Amino acid sequence: MKKFVLTAAIVSFTLIGAFAQKYAYIDSEYLLSNIPSYVEAQAELDRLSVEWQKEIEAKFKKIDEMYKKYQQDVVVLPEETKQKRQQEIINAEKEAKELQKKRFGTDGDLYKKREELVKPIQDRVFTAIEEYAREKAFAFVFDKAGDMTIVYADAKFDINDDILLKLGVVVGEK
Repeated sequence: MKKFVLTAAIVSFTLIGAFAQKYAYIDSEYLLSNIPSYVEAQAELDRLSVEWQKEIEAKFKKIDEMYKKYQQDVVVLPEETKQKRQQEIINAEKEAKELQKKRFGTDGDLYKKREELVKPIQDRVFTAIEEYAREKAFAFVFDKAGDMTIVYADAKFDINDDILLKLGVVVGEK
């Protein structure tokens, strides 16, 4: 009987402790979209992405033109010239694919530029969230953006504007 009472007491205290925890949520997309330097960084990344995509598309268009020209001429070309033109097309295609990988690959130029422009801002935001959560003694802060699913969120636990204020950003000013 003593074990049952002791176990019940431990479970009760654990549950009371769990329910006494303070929770809050943020929306990282909302936070970041209200930080002017982040919006500018995203615009720069978008501009570079479009520029580099056009550069790659131009290379593939040139390769397509080379191939069409080759197909027109293939009947009258000597074997040696055929092989030379085929190799030129293969090399141009390889170059274009390498450029595509260099620009958009996992460690490509776009990734590096994102690390340079966006990561410091994100780090600043997450540091502010962590500091705010410690100051207010929140046990958990959830992010309702992205994959995190929150079925219900009481607005009194929304700390987005508090985080922006901690970062020196006043909502509505841009």
